[in-house]
Amino acid sequence: MRLLLWLVALMAAAIGIAVTARFNPGNVVIFYPPHRIDMSLNFFVVLEVLLFILLYALVRAFFATTSMPARVAAYRRRKRERDGNKGLRDALKALFEGRFGHAEKAAAKAADLPENAGLAALIGARAAHRMREPARRDTWLAGTVHDSSLKTARLMTVTELLVDDHQPEAALEAVAELNASGTRHIHALQWSMKAHQQAKNWPEVLRLVRSLDKHKALHPALSARLRELAYDALLSDSSHDAESIQRVWATVPQADRIKPYIAAHAATALNSRGLHEEARATAEEALAAEWDDRVVRAYRDAAASSGTPALLAQIEHCEQWIKQRPNDAELALTLGSLCLKQKLWGKAQRYLEQALSDATESRMVRESHLKLAQMHEALGQTEQAAAHFRQCALASIL
Repeated sequence: MRLLLWLVALMAAAIGIAVTARFNPGNVVIFYPPHRIDMSLNFFVVLEVLLFILLYALVRAFFATTSMPARVAAYRRRKRERDGNKGLRDALKALFEGRFGHAEKAAAKAADLPENAGLAALIGARAAHRMREPARRDTWLAGTVHDSSLKTARLMTVTELLVDDHQPEAALEAVAELNASGTRHIHALQWSMKAHQQAKNWPEVLRLVRSLDKHKALHPALSARLRELAYDALLSDSSHDAESIQRVWATVPQADRIKPYIAAHAATALNSRGLHEEARATAEEALAAEWDDRVVRAYRDAAASSGTPALLAQIEHCEQWIKQRPNDAELALTLGSLCLKQKLWGKAQRYLEQALSDATESRMVRESHLKLAQMHEALGQTEQAAAHFRQCALASIL
C-alpha cells in the first residue's frame, strides 16, 4: 500500500512539473562581459538541480574519505569485541564440557578484549588447574591481581584451586584476605572449612561447621561426620595430659557431649589419662540421652576400684539398665565384669554367661570367655578356667 501511494505521488509530481514546464515562457540570461548566455528557465532549473546533486555527491565523498580511518577503527573494534566475546563463550562452553585444553586456548583469545581479560584469566586458571599445570594456573591468576572488580572472584577461585591442590596454608591466606575485605558468604565459609580441615586446624573446623549449620549449608550427615572427625582428632591427640584433656572436653557444647560417638571417644581419652570418674560421668550422661554400645564399652573400661562406692553405683546403674534391655550382650558383659571386680561371683557368672550366649561378635565372645576364665581361676576352679582360656584362644584365632 505504501509503495502504491509513493507511485501515485511521483506520477502526480511528474505530471505537475511537465505541465508547469510546458507553459513556462521564462528565460534566464547570464551576462559576463563580453559573454552572454541565454537559456530557458526550465533548462536553468534542471542545471541547478544537477549542480546541487554534484555538489552533494562531492561533499559526501569528502566526508566519507576523511571519516574512513575512524570507520575502519570502529569496524576493527567491533570485530575484536565479537571475537573476544565469542572466545569467552567458547571458553566457558569448553570448560563445562571438560575440554580444558580448548578452554584455555579460547580464554587466551577472549583475553585480547580488555573487558573480558579478567574473566578469561579466571577461566584459563581453572582450565590449567584441571590439566595439572600449576605454573600456567598461577600465571593466569597473576593477571587478575590488579583488577579490583574481580577481587572477590579471584580470591574465591584461588581458595578453591589451592584447597583442591592440597595447599591449605596458601588457601587460608586467600581466605584471610577475603575476610579482610568484608566479604563473608556461605561458599567462602565452606572452602575455608575445607582448608582448615586439610591443615588439621580442628577447633576452627568445628567453629565453621556450627556456623554453616546455622545457615543450613551442610547436609546433616556431613555435619555429623565432620564433628566426629574433629573431636576424634582433638581427643586422640597424644600430647594432651590429664589437665589439658579436661580443658578440651570443657569447651565441647552440651549438644555434642551427649552424642554417642563423641562421648565414647571422650570417655576413652579420659580413661587413658586416669580420669575414670570423669569418664563414668561422661558415659552415663550420654547413655541417658541415647543408648550406644560404644559408650557402654567405655563405661566398662572406666570401672572404679574394687570395694568403692563408685563401683557399687556403677553396678546399680547397670542393673537398672539391664531391666530395660535384658538381651543386650554388651551391657551384660559390662555388668558381669563389674560384678567380677567387686567379687560378686554369682552375679558375675550369670551375666557373663548371658553375654556369651547373646554375643554376636567374636570380640565379645573372646572377652566373655576371658572374664569367666579369670573368675574360675580366682575361685580355684582350674579346669573350668582352662576350658574358658582355650575357648578364648580359639575365638582369637577365628
